[in-house]
Amino acid sequence: MFRRDVLHLIAVAFWLLPLSVCTADESASRRPNVVIILADDLGYSDVGCYGGEIETPHLDKLAAGGVRFTQFYNTARCWPTRGALLTGFYAQQIRRDTLPGIRSGSGGVRPVWARLLPDMLRPLGYRSYHSGKWHVDGPRLAGGFDRSYSLEDHNNYFAPRNHFDDDKKLPSVAAGSEYYVTTAIADHAIKCLKEHARDHTEQPFFQYVAFTSPHFPLQAPAADVARFKDRYERGWDQIRAARYQRMKSQGLVSCELSAPERDVGPPYDFPDAFAKLGPGEINRPLPWKELTDEQRAFQAAKMAVHAAMIYRMDVEIGRIVEQLKAMNALDNTLIFFLSDNGASAEIMVRGDGHDRSAPAGSAATFLCLGPGWSTSSNTPFRRHKTWVHEGGISTPLIVHWPKGIAARGELRHTPGHVIDLAPTILQALGGQPLEKWEGEIVPPMPGKSLMPALSKDVPIARDCLWWLHEGNRAIRVGDYKLVASGADSPWELYDLSTDRAESHNLGEKMPDKARELAQLWETKLAEFTALATRDLNTKP
Repeated sequence: MFRRDVLHLIAVAFWLLPLSVCTADESASRRPNVVIILADDLGYSDVGCYGGEIETPHLDKLAAGGVRFTQFYNTARCWPTRGALLTGFYAQQIRRDTLPGIRSGSGGVRPVWARLLPDMLRPLGYRSYHSGKWHVDGPRLAGGFDRSYSLEDHNNYFAPRNHFDDDKKLPSVAAGSEYYVTTAIADHAIKCLKEHARDHTEQPFFQYVAFTSPHFPLQAPAADVARFKDRYERGWDQIRAARYQRMKSQGLVSCELSAPERDVGPPYDFPDAFAKLGPGEINRPLPWKELTDEQRAFQAAKMAVHAAMIYRMDVEIGRIVEQLKAMNALDNTLIFFLSDNGASAEIMVRGDGHDRSAPAGSAATFLCLGPGWSTSSNTPFRRHKTWVHEGGISTPLIVHWPKGIAARGELRHTPGHVIDLAPTILQALGGQPLEKWEGEIVPPMPGKSLMPALSKDVPIARDCLWWLHEGNRAIRVGDYKLVASGADSPWELYDLSTDRAESHNLGEKMPDKARELAQLWETKLAEFTALATRDLNTKP
């Protein structure tokens, strides 16, 4: 293994190499466009090119024309990931995930210096567009976007009541209309691209497309659900085993398949949900053969809807790609596809409730994936959304940029994190991180540019990757990861080079390493807390 100083020199050398497409002194028209496509609650193995059985030909084609990262991380939850992705900072550093004793988390307000990507790209001549879910503090246009369609109703895919056009509230969508959220998000993205081609062709663009699929409630057009009607009757055990074998054959993973955690259910308890959902619902990933006939039918129907949501998202991604082709922009557009966290084990009923007599996936239903299918979606890893074991934080990253990436269909095994996207984009565009904003000093970003790894499968030097969400804690240094479930749970230590499934706890065998990483986790917590409160401590 390379020594850390050698890795640092490699990373610096790649950073200093001239870019093949553009540098800061070239005209804005030659800079690449940037498109970030973000899925919601998508598991590591849910798309075809990551081992899934769900047809995703458009994502598969992007992967075949670019690179796939096998060890890419998020923050385990929706709003921290979005804040980290758009700012380049850990969510705790910008008060967008909870720190003890500080107003932070989903209601936290970013420091003034924590700007979003559009503000970083505007000096380079970029126009910026947002389509879909937001979950970031503050209005979209004030965050630097020139256009925005924002969906703030997360309880209904067919008739949302709370959505906005350029920060102005729109009328509720009438029930029974042709509207479907995933298609509407793509429609707006395509509309922005067409307007850009017509009115701003001299400028490059940044397009942020934040789909809500396949987040609950599991709802999809009936024709899409019908495509998967009988596919999941064989059960989650067989689906998971088949996904694992495909992933191994593709070189995506080399670890063993983690054992399903039969005693781990949803992260939050909503006992009333089971009275509403009926006897077909189950809150543990029990062996499929132990389920009743009614439970097997109910669970198979749920997974068919989940698959339909991902299939429809892929179709809409294909439409966006076709628009880029029509603009002659695809070759010089840097596209990222990722997910905000792993698949969800949550079970609840919200919004307009759940009608047990309605077809699964229709507007009258409110279904959640639950731990049985979430375990399959996160193959081969442990745990789910909200946890910081690999199942909660490991998801796909596809990068496609024909003019800037020579690789076609290759894998990248170096770890990456959503905090890395902003520095990656800035380097690709020949830009620099902001140094000041409204008189406040902007601290250095904690992430690293992934540009070296887009060229070759080389390691990216960093001191660590760090996680905290609802008491779930983790830190990764090299191939060692220290992780704990909940504030009162003991630390577990894993060597991810051989055990990404986190099946063999090395804590007792390597206590010194565990203590070393635990101390570094605490040191980082103190550093992040100091940064998150820096502006608060300086106010009169």
